[in-house]
Amino acid sequence: MALAGVCVVELAGLAPAPFCGMILADFGARVIRVDRTKVAMTVDTQARGKRSVALNLKNPKGVAVLKRLCVQSDVVLEPYRKASWQGIFYC
Repeated sequence: MALAGVCVVELAGLAPAPFCGMILADFGARVIRVDRTKVAMTVDTQARGKRSVALNLKNPKGVAVLKRLCVQSDVVLEPYRKASWQGIFYC
């Protein structure tokens, strides 16, 4: 596979990031999808080939886990506006 050995962290959101993550997973990348806790479960057709973890990013422990994942990854995909999560990495 072309992207074997590449680790991608995808912050789940609207179409662009999940679609990109799906394509990267199809090419062999290890994609870890970070979902919010307490979200209604829906059928996600773009989740194939991904691992998933649910984190509460309003909790410092959840933010610490996300930071650790991002440091260990090669790529971070995030579909959010700057104001919605900028404080996570610039504390």
